[in-house]
Amino acid sequence: MTIESRDSEHLQVRLLNALPHAALLVDEHFQILEANNAAEVFFRTSLAIMRREGLKHFVPFGSPVFSTIDQVVADGAPLTAYGVDLSSPRQPDDMLVDVYAVPIVNAPAHAHEGEGGPVSAIALTLHPQARTRKLDRQLTSQSSARSVSGLAAMLAHEIKNPLSGIRGAAQLLEGSVEDDDRALTQLITDEADRIVKLVDRMEVFSDERPVERGPVNIHTVLEHVKRLAESGFGSHIHFVERYDPSLPAIFANRDQMVQVFLNLVKNACEAIGSASDGEIVLSTGFKPGIRLSMPGSTKRLTLPLEFAIHDNGGGIPRDLVPNLFDPFVTTKSNGSGLGLALVAKIIRDHGGVVECENHERGATFKVMMPIYQPTDVAPTTSL
Repeated sequence: MTIESRDSEHLQVRLLNALPHAALLVDEHFQILEANNAAEVFFRTSLAIMRREGLKHFVPFGSPVFSTIDQVVADGAPLTAYGVDLSSPRQPDDMLVDVYAVPIVNAPAHAHEGEGGPVSAIALTLHPQARTRKLDRQLTSQSSARSVSGLAAMLAHEIKNPLSGIRGAAQLLEGSVEDDDRALTQLITDEADRIVKLVDRMEVFSDERPVERGPVNIHTVLEHVKRLAESGFGSHIHFVERYDPSLPAIFANRDQMVQVFLNLVKNACEAIGSASDGEIVLSTGFKPGIRLSMPGSTKRLTLPLEFAIHDNGGGIPRDLVPNLFDPFVTTKSNGSGLGLALVAKIIRDHGGVVECENHERGATFKVMMPIYQPTDVAPTTSL
């Protein structure tokens, strides 16, 4: 081994050990070839023992980790498994992780540039569960949104009709009362109007009519939203676009997608406030390893398209993050708390997922969507 190769190998080991999460290199027979320091801490043993015993000794029998590795070897493509439970009698602690598996391909010496060979190993990284919990919370939020749907239908009948009578009576009184009391009748009228507007917003959740859908270029949607923001509420914000121009279309209703991203961008602008260095980053990307198991379906949902809105504002209060997509949860003193709940409903109805990440400064909202297929047709009923 030359000095250069030894230095290169030493650098690789240092880089591997610098990773904050457990990382392993395994072969197709589930033998552990390499592991970083975080993996030794995670499995509470040394690299030498891991190499000797193999992955089957540390991961429960029948774990999705093994099928994930088999799939990566077969497809030669990265894959992610969310919410994998690695708890066992040997590892009794609660060990829910997200497993990221990436193939290591050795190209033959005679291969042309871009051509790969067979998978020689699989790199695994084990992340403490984060995204799965967010998705679980979002599913709970969706149940809450369904409750709002029923409540909205009831309110439309039980509240709007009496409010109409109250408002009419206040207007009749306005012409016969003294000037000092006229402010009270105006207050009754204004408050009745405010409640009607709130009920109207809630009625959106109970709208079960099918919407027209087709192939939509997400970049034209984001560009339209950016222009609207720059000409109004976001005129003082610096916008950065980081787009993947090769992304395919999504199967969606364009107007509803504009509504979703306009809501997210408006929230981002409000989070930044009047700061002189306010910046919003609009980004799109392809994440081929994202596959989710959703309740009520035996199929794994593939959501490879990711659209993100990142701002450098004040972030989201930590105690609100778990319930951010629930109806009536808001950070605004005069907000109704229905905006993000509506965003979650629209994305859910389109077969996607929306999530939020809080940062040291600012927040990122990510929308993950499936790719448009020519066989897609608009549903006859709302999802």
